[in-house]
Amino acid sequence: MKVAVLQFPGSNCDQDAFHLFASGLKVNTKYVWHKETSLGDADLVVVPGGFSYGDYLRCGAIARFSPVMKAVQAFSQQGGVVYGICNGFQILCEAGLLPGALIRNSSLEYRCITCALKVETSNASFNPNFLGASVKLPIGHGEGNFRIDEAGLARLEANKQVLLRYENNPNGSLSDIAGIRSEAGNVFGMMPHPDRAFERFHPSMDGLKVATAVLATKFPELLKHTA
Repeated sequence: MKVAVLQFPGSNCDQDAFHLFASGLKVNTKYVWHKETSLGDADLVVVPGGFSYGDYLRCGAIARFSPVMKAVQAFSQQGGVVYGICNGFQILCEAGLLPGALIRNSSLEYRCITCALKVETSNASFNPNFLGASVKLPIGHGEGNFRIDEAGLARLEANKQVLLRYENNPNGSLSDIAGIRSEAGNVFGMMPHPDRAFERFHPSMDGLKVATAVLATKFPELLKHTA
């Protein structure tokens, strides 16, 4: 299996995401610069956190026009697994790969804390049977307030597209939503950082199972070999 971690000007969690998969999960991992037009032979594309293009227009609004995003669009349409973390989640929403939008936190403050998150049953790997009923992951964002219209929320709930909910909502997200997947089930996005929760000195090591659950969408055998 091979993982591609995208890099945009302003990305600052690309190395964290690389380390999560390369060192934490021992997966063949490479960087792909935003000007590239091919993802190579990647099995999973990770859109990392940070401040792509400085968030000068709107979080993710400029990055979604980078050349590499055309390849990501095509990759996802062919069933490839795409995973956006924090700013990556914002980029995927801006690019139309995930529904909804992320706006300023209701507190109008940047929040940097470790959150308890309720695990929802979303697919064969992303459920409490594998991840546990709750996980602890850090957040670090000023615009993580998830919004979607009433009809969109109803679809998310009906299709079991919600991955995680905040147990103590830090940003005002609608229905406490912290992460979602696409209706097709191959594009994932979340504001919490599993890439900051997998070393023994981190707030938790739950990030390993969360990342495994995403990767297991393509490689279900991983669930059998993870404690």
